[in-house]
Amino acid sequence: MSTLSDVLADFSSLSGAAVAHLQAVVSEWQLLADLSFSDLLLWVPSEPGRLICAAQARPTTGVTAFIDDRVKAVVALPDFPLLRRAWEEERVVSDEPPVEAPKSWIRRQAIPVRHEGEVVAVIERDTSSLVGREGSLLETAYVDAADDLFQMVCDGTFPPPGRPAELHTGPRAGDGLLRLNADGNVVYVSPNALSAYHRLAYNGEMIGQSLAQLTRGLVDDPFDAAELAKRIADAVAGRPGLRMEVEARAATVLFRALPLRPHGRASGALVLVRDVTEVRRRDRALLSKDATIREIHHRVKNNLQTVAALLRMQARRSADPSVRQALGESVRRVASIAMVHETLSTSPDDRVDLDQIVDRLVPMISDVAAAETSARVRRVGSLGVLGAELATPLVMVLAEVVQNALQHAFDGGPEDPGPDGGAQVTIQVERSAKELDIVVSDNGVGLPPGFAIEQAKGLGLQIVRTLVEAELLGTIEMGSVEAADGQGTYVHMTFPLRGRSK
Repeated sequence: MSTLSDVLADFSSLSGAAVAHLQAVVSEWQLLADLSFSDLLLWVPSEPGRLICAAQARPTTGVTAFIDDRVKAVVALPDFPLLRRAWEEERVVSDEPPVEAPKSWIRRQAIPVRHEGEVVAVIERDTSSLVGREGSLLETAYVDAADDLFQMVCDGTFPPPGRPAELHTGPRAGDGLLRLNADGNVVYVSPNALSAYHRLAYNGEMIGQSLAQLTRGLVDDPFDAAELAKRIADAVAGRPGLRMEVEARAATVLFRALPLRPHGRASGALVLVRDVTEVRRRDRALLSKDATIREIHHRVKNNLQTVAALLRMQARRSADPSVRQALGESVRRVASIAMVHETLSTSPDDRVDLDQIVDRLVPMISDVAAAETSARVRRVGSLGVLGAELATPLVMVLAEVVQNALQHAFDGGPEDPGPDGGAQVTIQVERSAKELDIVVSDNGVGLPPGFAIEQAKGLGLQIVRTLVEAELLGTIEMGSVEAADGQGTYVHMTFPLRGRSK
């Protein structure tokens, strides 16, 4: 489905301020739909005399009036008199129900969306009604609150200008609702709202009580209690406020108070409450688990760095060049794994930015090989973010392949190869939703005749083959390539990403 921003950018000429206001309206979209038990369609002008549907919402509290998606549908104003009347008269207008109604019908209403004194869009409100059915007390309270909020949309006072959009995790209509009169006293409380107050250890009568004073006495923290009471009182006085979370009696409840001022007249406030005790308990458990995992990665990194330091010390003490080289390669391998764990120790999840690690790893490999070659290593393309189970073996594979190229590609080769002048090793990356394709190539001396990676005896290439085929479930091929300035070598590796953590 196209987003509101996409539709407005492609089909409307509204100002940036008007677009921001419509985005704020849509941020309250689900609350309005649930309170009114209605499907909502947002119509904006696309060209003279025509409107396009830019957004749609269905109620979670009732039956939908439209099964199909109406976004991007276009109507002509002369063919839709209700929308035309709302636009021209700049007021809420309704279709009258039919005189002889069948068992059910759609009751339709059009609400102008006013911004800075001008109508910039129209909301179509479609409610599926049943003939002869009387609404419950809850339904009546919901619809009355919705009518006031829709009138405030028409007045241009809801959502309040200059306020941040409400988060999707905020209290919903079905979580718990209280209606306050102009004096701040409770005139309706939904069963779920009553249950939330029971969690706060209040079991008395709520109807007729001052909600600000009642709630203030339930919150343990005196500063939170005073702040919450002030926000409820502010809403009754017509001042919008942000949502607030409080803890009391081992329970956690989320509050949001909305002023109700249809036609600019004080009509009380709407208070939404949500019991988030279990959600916060799980959040704390997840935070503790995440912190433990990051600490483990940090300690593994420290231990690996200690191992690398010991191997480095042993290499310095050895008089055998082949032993020093073997120990030096082991140091590099351990250090490459340590880099992955270092990144994971600071990551908010179990994923790492491969570009960041490879760009740190390449200079380290180049410094080790500086005595043998002055080749430059460059990366073209982005490896992106991958899960740890792919990142660790992939970093080791790239380190081995690049190290192999730096050690062997330029033995006895031309002094000044490469189109840019100088020996080069290139890491070419192409990533799609399906796979990761990497080619590591050089402009060196090429492979010896008859070389086959399947028959390679070197430890580095054996490690590469094992990791690519067994850990990464990928494929690898290695060969020579003829270049204009000589002969080079390429290693082509492909790894599947679909169905893997990314």
